Amino acid sequence: MTRFAYVNGRYETQRSASVSIEDRGYQFADGVYEVIALWNSCPIDLLGHMDRLERSMAEVKFPNPPSRTALKVIAQELVRLNRMGTGILYVQINRGAAPRNHPFPGDHINCSVVMTVRHGLGPSATEFQDGVGLKVEEDLRWLRRDIKTIGLLPNVLTKQAAKSVGAFEALLVNPDGTVTEASTANIWLVGADGILVTRPLGPEVLGGITRARVMALAKDAGRKVREATFTLDEVLSAREVFLTGTTTFVLPVSKIDETLISNGYPGEVACDLRDRYLTFLNSHNKETSWYVG
Repeated sequence: MTRFAYVNGRYETQRSASVSIEDRGYQFADGVYEVIALWNSCPIDLLGHMDRLERSMAEVKFPNPPSRTALKVIAQELVRLNRMGTGILYVQINRGAAPRNHPFPGDHINCSVVMTVRHGLGPSATEFQDGVGLKVEEDLRWLRRDIKTIGLLPNVLTKQAAKSVGAFEALLVNPDGTVTEASTANIWLVGADGILVTRPLGPEVLGGITRARVMALAKDAGRKVREATFTLDEVLSAREVFLTGTTTFVLPVSKIDETLISNGYPGEVACDLRDRYLTFLNSHNKETSWYVG
């Protein structure tokens, strides 16, 4: 089936779609992005993704950002053209095209807007059932990880390092031994007291939209949640460890390097939150899921 993309005002086949060679996203990684889950043709937590996208554009000082209403209309048409059911919607906004020079090109330049879709979403049944492995890697990313920038080379390198040893993800650790997140997901642990712990928001971690949703689901279920820094040793000795993210949902971690987490099988808390998140996904309808405020 032909796949369509949106690039700067035009819907084109992905094979023919292109951007300028002087686009600052291509030359400087001067851009931001969002990955939004599509479930039965409904975007998941679209409002949260739009809020985060606008914040990212403001933090990198885009002068003429596209409106969320315009982005919604483009996304709806792209979902229709591609007959999307379950998959992902990728949105990338770059500062625009201008002669190559490090300073901003000026307020007269319009942002570049690219959208694509891809079928398929979520971990496999085996990954849900058995949990996944992580490989510990030093966190080498820049100091503003709260901005969802397209400058992802450190994430790519750590993810590849994990893949090279058969692990699902990289667990990123600072030189002082504190854990930040995974290369493409937020990390959680369940302590001996049963309290869920995840990193507080700030420049060191990305404020995950799924993280926020799972936190709300956990509190609705009567579980205690604490936002705090924690060390690799605390993760390795935790009762449970799991990931959250747009494409990982709630995914149990069974092994980190050579250390089994608990008994090496998904724990009760992660499995319960996974089921609650799947119920949340199935609660969406097309009339309300496209609301952007």
